[in-house]
Amino acid sequence: MFPTALSDHRKGLLLTAIGGLALSVDIPLMRLADGELWSILAARSIATLGVTLLVATVLRIANGRWPVLVPGWPGLATGLLYGLTTVVFLLAVFNTSTANVVFIIAFNPMFAALLSWIFLKERPALATLIAMAAMIFGVGLIVRDGLSGGHLFGDIMALLTAFIIAAAITISRASRREMGFVSLLSTVLPAAVGLISVIPTGGFSIEHPAWILFNGAVMMPLAFWCLATGPRYLSAPEVGMFYLLETVLAPIWVWLIFAETPTKMTLVGGGILVAAIAAHSAWMVRRKSIRQMAG
Repeated sequence: MFPTALSDHRKGLLLTAIGGLALSVDIPLMRLADGELWSILAARSIATLGVTLLVATVLRIANGRWPVLVPGWPGLATGLLYGLTTVVFLLAVFNTSTANVVFIIAFNPMFAALLSWIFLKERPALATLIAMAAMIFGVGLIVRDGLSGGHLFGDIMALLTAFIIAAAITISRASRREMGFVSLLSTVLPAAVGLISVIPTGGFSIEHPAWILFNGAVMMPLAFWCLATGPRYLSAPEVGMFYLLETVLAPIWVWLIFAETPTKMTLVGGGILVAAIAAHSAWMVRRKSIRQMAG
């Protein structure tokens, strides 16, 4: 019993780590594609949806039955939230800096902890509440900087993205069902929104479509599937913390490729966020280790 639980936990850690790494290249690839917001949204989502349907069909032929695509009402609710996340996330990307987006989205583990407390009765420990307070302060610094810099709307969209992700993770955690395909199929919503916006303008406007097609067809399916499957094995706050990989790596990729340097206040606020999550993660690992030794 104990080895199986330990194996499941490690499986969850591996899946969410891969998902976080794949997600970290999302914004750089969108920037490399150099396109208009709705064109990028439609192309990225259509590519992901197409690959998802292809994989599902191949699995149907190989196994003689369809894989679990949408597991009941929890799957529908989670899919709707993931679909909204994609739309709101791109609004954030196109209306504020990369660093602001990923630092603010890193707040999602704390949202997940709050939602788990309210709906799953998983009361957060004192250390989680302290980390939450530090992260609220860090996000406040970034959003205040956004207010003075004229990109408050983008910062608010990033904060909303963090909340919706946390809600989706919490529902997945509560249901304990297979959600791997849900986040992938949810791209039908942003694909539709993008197409409705693109068609009246006369078509797609993307300078380098190969980058966005690679992102949508390869990197996003990998990221979405891994991060959506993680809650089967990890708690909602633990899964949310793997978005920290994007928080740390995405600004580095953007800095290396586009020489976009974050503002001083963004770095300060982001540093507080990263330090709070890192300290909290180390505390959770230590507590889990102590409990396992005691058991």
